[in-house]
Amino acid sequence: MNAGRIAPVALYQEVAERLRQRIFSHELPPGTWVDEQALAADYGISRTPLREALKVLASEGLVTLKPRRGCYVTEISERDLDEIFTVMALLEGQCAADTARKANDADLAHLNSIHEELERAASSNDIEGFFEANQAFHQEVQLIADNRWLTQAITDLRKVIKLSRHHSLFSEGRLQQSLAEHRSILEALGRRDIAGTEQAMREHISSGRKALAKIAARRETTS
Repeated sequence: MNAGRIAPVALYQEVAERLRQRIFSHELPPGTWVDEQALAADYGISRTPLREALKVLASEGLVTLKPRRGCYVTEISERDLDEIFTVMALLEGQCAADTARKANDADLAHLNSIHEELERAASSNDIEGFFEANQAFHQEVQLIADNRWLTQAITDLRKVIKLSRHHSLFSEGRLQQSLAEHRSILEALGRRDIAGTEQAMREHISSGRKALAKIAARRETTS
């Protein structure tokens, strides 16, 4: 039996998820032509569910469908990142403001417990652990804000950001800077300072973009 074959339950969604993970891991890097025939043979499926899966990924911005040329993994430029992070800062800032307005003591306690994981990861320079705790923190802020449209928009944009070849936490000093920014967000939340929380979150997102830009600049000078 071919271990790569997919069970015929929600077939195109399963195919989309497999391709999504291959894109995020850069096994299929930006600019790669998607060989539909080879993928269909590899997964043991027809090209119909594969094409449906590619339409899903195209709607998420992860692949680009080009008439008469086929499908390519989306290439994300520095300008794209500038524009995406500008929108992300607005959306996540609004989420943070809503959280400051709605959070109860139990919500804040949970956010503090996630922040403790960030502190532990930072103290041991555990970038992977910090990244996971950071994701959990932002997801919890979105959960408390309780606006599914904001959450969906943020989720979709974060998928596109994953197309970047680098992660901001690999920028020198970024981990400790990010930790300090999280402290500022928590402090503003603790004061129920709606405007202050929104501003702290916007600055946090914008700092992430600056860190990515530093990595890109360093890569250009060494290439």
